[in-house]
Amino acid sequence: MISQYGVMMKTIFLLCCSNVFMTFAWYGHLKNLQRAPLIVAILASWGIAFFEYALQVPANRIGYQHFSLAQLKIMQEIITMCVFAIFAVWYMHKPLSMNYLYAALCMTGAAFFIFRDAV
Repeated sequence: MISQYGVMMKTIFLLCCSNVFMTFAWYGHLKNLQRAPLIVAILASWGIAFFEYALQVPANRIGYQHFSLAQLKIMQEIITMCVFAIFAVWYMHKPLSMNYLYAALCMTGAAFFIFRDAV
């Protein structure tokens, strides 16, 4: 049996990995497949999304041993925004604006309220 700390770390790790695939599935085609037919972009995204689901589903099953459903969701959203910010700068060459900071502050507040009963 995995310790509670192990459950938390494994969940966060799997969520991070799944979000990398999800971000590329959702947005990667905007850079690489812009001239390709839409069906090609859809099929490529589905192919990438398979790996996202292969990590996301175990992450949620493992995480649900320790976290509530709402806690899993807000963790996933925070990880998504972190991965997306890195993706936007590194892969898409888009600058970050102060709006990312404001969004992060809002998500920090959301995490506080979702996790406050657990503290």
